[in-house]
Amino acid sequence: MSIAIVACGALATHISSVQKKYGLKLTIYPLPPLLHNSPKKIAGEVDALLSEIKSGHEKCAVAYADCGTYGALDEVLLRHGVSRLGGNHCYDLFAGKQELEEIIATTPGTYFLTDFLVRSFHRSVVVELGLDKRPELRDDYFRHYESVVWLAQNPTEELEREARAAAELIGQPLTIRLVGEEKLAKEILRLVAD
Repeated sequence: MSIAIVACGALATHISSVQKKYGLKLTIYPLPPLLHNSPKKIAGEVDALLSEIKSGHEKCAVAYADCGTYGALDEVLLRHGVSRLGGNHCYDLFAGKQELEEIIATTPGTYFLTDFLVRSFHRSVVVELGLDKRPELRDDYFRHYESVVWLAQNPTEELEREARAAAELIGQPLTIRLVGEEKLAKEILRLVAD
């Protein structure tokens, strides 16, 4: 069976890893991860890509959570008759909704990092917010955060150094929670089985 996955670019590598581990026959179509900086564009981009690829596959699915679309993505998926990953955002997919809710209940002002965001922090956050040119704006952006939590999928010493540098830039301590990829894998398996 030919299964196409329209994927958030921040998840594409993880989906590829799940694909190899479970021997899934998927074609992954990643969209730019920087769409998260403009979530209103996600539904339109997914719609356009599904329209382009749908006829070439027996089944399509979407590897996004709601990701700040406030239901707009679900409307697109309903029109196309395809499913998406559960949850509100990728943090749910890696840590699990309950663990995430516990972290937020304990420290509401938590800034979350994933492996992808750690790797791309300079480009995705520093450059996108203009902090490379105006570092004095840091406190304006991050003053209400109380902690930084790295939901580590595949930690390495290099990623840990980068996560600590990101937390330092934000001005908060770093907590590392090893979450792995298993919760995401479970969601991918559900998605392709539906």
